[in-house]
Amino acid sequence: MQIIRNFSRKLLRHKYLFQPKVYSLYYSTARSADKRNELPLASGYQPQQVEDAYWEREQRRENLPRYDSERRKRGTYRMLLPPPNVTGSLHLGHALNATVQDVIARQHRQLGYEVDWIPGTDHAGIATQVVVERTIAAAQGKSRQELGRTAFLDEVWRWKAEKGAGIVEDLQKLGCTLNWQREYFTMDQQQAHAVNVAFERLFEEGLIRRRNALVNWSTSLRSAISDMEVELLDIKEPTEIAVPGYEHNILFGRIFDFAYRVVDGETQEDGTPEEIVVSTTRPETILGDVAVAVHPLDPRYSKYRSREEVKLKHPFRHDTIPLIFDIAVDQEFGTGAVKITPAHDKFDFELATRHKIEPRQVFNETGHILETFAEFKGQARFEVREVIVEKLEEMELLRQVRSHSMQLPICSRSKDVIEYMIVPQWFLKCKDLAKDALSELQSGRLQIQPSSFETEWERWLSDCRDWCISRQLWWGHQVPAYQVTDTRGGTHWIAAISEQAARKKAIKLLGTEDFVLNRDPDVLDTWFSSSLLPFSVAGWPEDNYKERYPLDLMQTGHDILFFWVARMMMMGLKLTGQSPFQSVLLNGIVCDAHGRKMSKSLGNIVAPQQVVQGASLESLKAGLKQSCDAGIIKPSELRTSMAGMSKMFPNGIQECGTDALRFTLMSHNIKNHFINFDVNTCHTNKLFLNKIWQALRFTMGSAKALNISLHAFETLENVELTMWDRWIVSRLSDTLSICSESHNSHNFHLATAALKSFFYQNLCDIYLETIKTPIANRTPDALVHLGTLTACLSWGLQAMAPFTPFVASELLQHLPLNVVMKLSSYKNAQIEDEVEDIVNVCQSVRQVKSRNQISKRHQPRLSLFAQNIEAEEVLRRHLPQIRVLTRCEGVELDLMDENSQISKKLNFFSTAGSLCSFGLKIRDDMPVPMPKRPALEEANVKKLKKLVTELQKYRMRLDNEAFQLLADKTIKAHFENRVSRKSLHKKLLLNIGVFP
Repeated sequence: MQIIRNFSRKLLRHKYLFQPKVYSLYYSTARSADKRNELPLASGYQPQQVEDAYWEREQRRENLPRYDSERRKRGTYRMLLPPPNVTGSLHLGHALNATVQDVIARQHRQLGYEVDWIPGTDHAGIATQVVVERTIAAAQGKSRQELGRTAFLDEVWRWKAEKGAGIVEDLQKLGCTLNWQREYFTMDQQQAHAVNVAFERLFEEGLIRRRNALVNWSTSLRSAISDMEVELLDIKEPTEIAVPGYEHNILFGRIFDFAYRVVDGETQEDGTPEEIVVSTTRPETILGDVAVAVHPLDPRYSKYRSREEVKLKHPFRHDTIPLIFDIAVDQEFGTGAVKITPAHDKFDFELATRHKIEPRQVFNETGHILETFAEFKGQARFEVREVIVEKLEEMELLRQVRSHSMQLPICSRSKDVIEYMIVPQWFLKCKDLAKDALSELQSGRLQIQPSSFETEWERWLSDCRDWCISRQLWWGHQVPAYQVTDTRGGTHWIAAISEQAARKKAIKLLGTEDFVLNRDPDVLDTWFSSSLLPFSVAGWPEDNYKERYPLDLMQTGHDILFFWVARMMMMGLKLTGQSPFQSVLLNGIVCDAHGRKMSKSLGNIVAPQQVVQGASLESLKAGLKQSCDAGIIKPSELRTSMAGMSKMFPNGIQECGTDALRFTLMSHNIKNHFINFDVNTCHTNKLFLNKIWQALRFTMGSAKALNISLHAFETLENVELTMWDRWIVSRLSDTLSICSESHNSHNFHLATAALKSFFYQNLCDIYLETIKTPIANRTPDALVHLGTLTACLSWGLQAMAPFTPFVASELLQHLPLNVVMKLSSYKNAQIEDEVEDIVNVCQSVRQVKSRNQISKRHQPRLSLFAQNIEAEEVLRRHLPQIRVLTRCEGVELDLMDENSQISKKLNFFSTAGSLCSFGLKIRDDMPVPMPKRPALEEANVKKLKKLVTELQKYRMRLDNEAFQLLADKTIKAHFENRVSRKSLHKKLLLNIGVFP
């Protein structure tokens, strides 16, 4: 029998390996076979040591393959890493995104692609400005206004340099194989130029215009914010909430009824003037009321329909407001009459626009009453609320104050209560852009995974409103728009990439140089610059960008499908004429093990490196304290975070290593809406990797004992394998097929599950155990077993490498790469079924042993009773393996006698599927505790009841006429086989004679 063959290296280029074929391996080394065999392998898997060794090889370029033109047969595969914000370090959501893309990148390199995966970081306008403001306030006791714009921006750039470097380091530690030569920052020179050009072109086409509009306004930030940065807080009853800028908490969750008196109204029977009572949750906005609205079909106000006009006296202004009718009014809300304040409410703004009523603003940018209202000027909005309510009571206009459930809009960045304000902003018209983006999906040119989000794409883009692209911040891309004021005081807006270019445009526009030019101090929405990334990082607006555009895949979180992905599509189509990508892969939001969102208040936020390196509870708390001292979290948040952290991780976090973190993240179905990350599962996966480590140690030790180098195994072709060898190679073939399919479908969890099952259950727990004795005894099959084990480890670790690159790189140094074997020819369902039956028998025996606490000291002997001659033949072929896997001193096999009563002959007895019954006999001097026997009989009764139920279900299916007509032969045969096997199992249970 010849297994070791000194073939030419050309043999390794044969093209009948499993698909995908491995063209190049990231973990290959330049060391000779002899040196490689001398590398030590520690007694156990230590993540830190493995990762340090990996980076040492990386510095010597011994981990990197030499890509040549022949290997890059399939061209370039392009991706863009969603840029992490420079607000801090990576969180688990970033780690998931980065790991998913790195797995895809490594798999494509194995397939022969040159991967261009682009890294970068985002300036994150509002988020970064807020955190730097807090840091400065904590360290210097100054606000940004006190510091000044220039000095403040210097502080932000310093922050960016520090945090940006930390993000890059975290990504590298995660093992991300990014193209660092193409690293970008969304405010670097190239990105700034692209942003200015894009704005200018869109402005000149009439798609960008400046106008007054109602926006989400943060009085704390003094800026408009996007809908994504607004959180809705559900309030069920009167609740006090901390609001920035107020020394005391503010009470929300109340509704106020007050009266508007009708001008020239009738005197009521009780002598009171005619009035209309309105309901509002915001009495402080009464000052800006411009109308009262009711539903035209509301019977309570039908008498006013016949009047030409109805005027109501405003309680705080010397004027009147009209009563108007609109079908949008909710008759069930309060009294059915609502006050209309279009300057500070979305619903009111739309209603007033329909009725052509001008709004009246109440608050300034900081949330204080305007000077227009002299009686209340300068007062904060929530303080003046109580003053106005008291005034209404004094004027005998307040009718009722009661509890009311509501949703309070909160700024996610500043935690301020959102104020809706009408302010001049820059808007991008999106209707036509959205139509083009929608057509990409409808035409089939764009694919979105999971497909359920295609509906979301259509919903957003079918009703896409104009995009407010300006923000009143200091940190960000300053709007490249200039206001030109002529000698008569007339103003014009122009867009230009620089002040010099703007001046030339102004001269051409006015025909004179006598004008004043001022650049808009506002900055652009962060999403505007991000929407250009697929082509701006490729060099746009220069023509050579086409060499690196478009992307092959856009992978990101589903929560920013509209805010980022759809906008990239719109901008790409508009500015380049080409879709920026044709495939979108969306992942879910990472939550904690209990399915809760990661938050400071819960104390469940975990950094990837804390999972990788491990962290004591004390160090976790110290990190929170450090964040509080730096002003990143508030003292009130610190207390709740500490409590939550202590509850979540009472013993800290055990060291798991980068590979275990990556493998755990990819073990989830990333397409699920939420991904529950459990640190304990991560540590379990570290133990799983140690299992593979120990398997290789056994393999290396066996090779040394047999005086052979593992690198001598080059092929398994034409080698006569035993049934168990063929079984494990068949399992390998199936596992690699699943890996290939999951790569194509992006169902990575199926690959990780298949790999874990193969290595854990198939290779280590079963196959390796069955070959230990033959190898130790140097039987004729020893080399065959060792060669098979080597091939399985080599190919299995190559499939593991995209998920666990560090440990795979370490272990593959000791193994031959590309052991030649036509894996598809080893796939054998019949052998797999037979071995599976044997494994199930062994598991049944071990369950009985475990349930009855039978150990090696009991010297258990196993008796098998085959159901029939065929079963006896199957069992006899595997008696040595059964003895090993059941851990029994000996195994006897007999054919089942219909009159035999197994229960009278043996200490323990049960069935093992349809193949056989079995019994266990222990040492005579070790009596069996009587309570164990009833428990075993009870377990057998449960087995029987379950079998009866299953048989009824399968027989009903087979007896169904529709099933017999529609099912094909394969399906029918499957169900008939099930019925046959379960009937045999039932017969065996009845045969052991323990039932009444």
